[in-house]
Amino acid sequence: MDLLANLNTQQRSAVQAEPGALLVLAGPGSGKTRVLTQRIAYLIGMVGVSPYRILAVTFTNKAADEMMRRVQDFLGDQGRGLTLGTFHATCAKILRREAEYLPVDANFVIYDSDDQLTLIRRALEDLNLDEKKNRPQSLHAQISKAKNELLRPDQYPTNDFRDRMAQRVYQRYQELLLANNAVDFDDLLLYMANLLEENPQVREQYARRFEHVLVDEFQDTNMAQYTLLRHLASYHRNLFVVGDADQSIYRWRGADYRNVQRFQKDFPEAKVILLEQNYRSTQAILDTAMQVIDRNPDRIRKNLFTERGAGQRIGLYEAYDDRDEAAFVVNTIASLTKQNLARPGDFAVMYRINAQSRVLEEAFLHAGLPYKLVGAQRFYGRREIKDIVSYLRLLHNLRDEVSLTRVINVPARKIGDKTLVALRTYASNAGLAPAEVLVEMGQERQSPHRTAFSGQSLGALVNFGYLLANWSGLAAHLPPLQLMDRVLDETDYHAYIDDGTDEGRDRWENVMELRRLAAEYADQGLAAFLERVSLVSDQDTLDASASVPTLLTLHAAKGLEFSNVFIVGLNDGVLPHSRSFDEPEEMHEERRLLYVGITRARDRLYLVYSQNRSQYGYAEPVEPSRFLSDVPEGLLQTIPSAASQARPRRRRENWDDDDWDRTSRKSSSAAGDRSYASAPRPAKPVTTPAPPDRQFPAGSKVNHPVWGEGMVLNSRMDAGDELLDIYFQQVGLKRVAASLARLEKM
Repeated sequence: MDLLANLNTQQRSAVQAEPGALLVLAGPGSGKTRVLTQRIAYLIGMVGVSPYRILAVTFTNKAADEMMRRVQDFLGDQGRGLTLGTFHATCAKILRREAEYLPVDANFVIYDSDDQLTLIRRALEDLNLDEKKNRPQSLHAQISKAKNELLRPDQYPTNDFRDRMAQRVYQRYQELLLANNAVDFDDLLLYMANLLEENPQVREQYARRFEHVLVDEFQDTNMAQYTLLRHLASYHRNLFVVGDADQSIYRWRGADYRNVQRFQKDFPEAKVILLEQNYRSTQAILDTAMQVIDRNPDRIRKNLFTERGAGQRIGLYEAYDDRDEAAFVVNTIASLTKQNLARPGDFAVMYRINAQSRVLEEAFLHAGLPYKLVGAQRFYGRREIKDIVSYLRLLHNLRDEVSLTRVINVPARKIGDKTLVALRTYASNAGLAPAEVLVEMGQERQSPHRTAFSGQSLGALVNFGYLLANWSGLAAHLPPLQLMDRVLDETDYHAYIDDGTDEGRDRWENVMELRRLAAEYADQGLAAFLERVSLVSDQDTLDASASVPTLLTLHAAKGLEFSNVFIVGLNDGVLPHSRSFDEPEEMHEERRLLYVGITRARDRLYLVYSQNRSQYGYAEPVEPSRFLSDVPEGLLQTIPSAASQARPRRRRENWDDDDWDRTSRKSSSAAGDRSYASAPRPAKPVTTPAPPDRQFPAGSKVNHPVWGEGMVLNSRMDAGDELLDIYFQQVGLKRVAASLARLEKM
């Protein structure tokens, strides 16, 4: 097979490059996996390099398996002996071989995330540190960050008391790992980098052996990974790296796009090849992506182009709120599918944070359209949501033992498994539910139930019973939101779930999203709220192979592609996230995140933002994302709605006037060179908010001759008629047209 026949000029240059350091900056959809695998096949099949002398590393088992499959397609058994795998698997293999240089022996075990947290908790216990004040997840994140930066416990910076405490935990954590002859994921990289750094004979052995080192997704490497790669390539200096700094979106996991700059500094002789021809997207999509990413500084610019043609202009939709965003998405998908312009599986809906999925999921469920969620659990299946819902279910029904089991030690109250078993046994003998026993213990000082327990377990059970007694007494008359807030406040759940990491903050944002839903049930009560949650959470999980629309975060979209993409929530504070406002590096990564999302689209792209977003149970006006101002008018087609009043006003983002004007002229000129087709609109107008003088505004109580009494949750105008979302006490949520529904306003 001719290894070069299916390559374009830039790809061929990379595959056939002379020995030495080579940086391949591969734009999205430019065939980087093809280049990397055919480079390996070229070295073995045409240059005659032994597979034993080639090392290729990537980040996921899926990517490694795909690369190996392609190499085998080219070479068959001729490629046997090649070292190709993930960073962690490759390091583990070498470390076992060189265990004599390590503090563990060759039979070491690799602890997963749960094992690691267990050891962190054990370290806190051994050091007599309060786990409530020293969150294990936060400490684990700090330790992981230190290891990624090649810092051992004795090198950990101690600028204040908390740093010194973290150093002590790190030290004890490592001692426990060694006592168990174990390593964590970060140790694999740290030990490998230190092995090569501190043992010249080992470094030379592997540097001589691996004549060629090839790296995929180089922009996602951290300092430990870069260091070990630099050592492995120190003898032959044949380091072939493929990546795109513009797609570096995992800074929170330790990835450092500046490794591209370090590579060029450490290998000044390195050649740079740009892969700019895109095989995925239309030119309109690529031009939009370039307008967004070109604002980032300190980067090598790529001029992305395609032979697929200009394509359709980018659809821009201004919604009234996030529910209107979701309605637009569902209506557009339904319309294009009905017109046979696309299949359901051709669509992806992307968003910045997991909490945004709830409104989208509900819109699909209400429309009776299936979907699948990628890169995260379903909203109501997430740990923090299940915790809070379990609390509320227990307060609504004290006999709900499943919910009690989930929350009795969340946050930690020192009620262990033995105590829980004892409680269950006692309650069963007394003919009561365990929660009922707890409530009596909390209410009555002389309760006979207290005599069945002693010591620390008695105090923990009494304290929790006191909380349950107070909450259950309020459950009958407090609105769901106020009851939820009492539970959150009196358990200090915010501090428990938000450990200071991005993941922790995202989990708390999910709780805030649940609060917003609870606020809508102020009049219906706790039973109605729990019924609504149960109906949504009981939906069956769709098969991963089902041809249905995909809902996913922008982070989860990396490496994927779809014919039609919606990016929703394009408002300042969401994307870019509010955490990035005062951190330039964070802002640059937010821009890269949008760039990644845009370039997932093949044919159609819709950018969606809203006038209002719900925060803490009520809607607030919000600004459109500053990134939207970077896209010239000629690339966009505004999809009209009642909410659309004007283009987002431009933001300067610390650019001076001359820079702004020069960039604007360049953008307008670039867009003017091409002719883009109109983006398709939904066949049916998207529902939009009703004017102030509507007949049934949100909050109105109504009566229906069949369904009985209900409350209007939402009111929108559509083709001159008023469309209403009404929750009826007898039948649940219904969407009706006011002119046909025979409603009586109460």
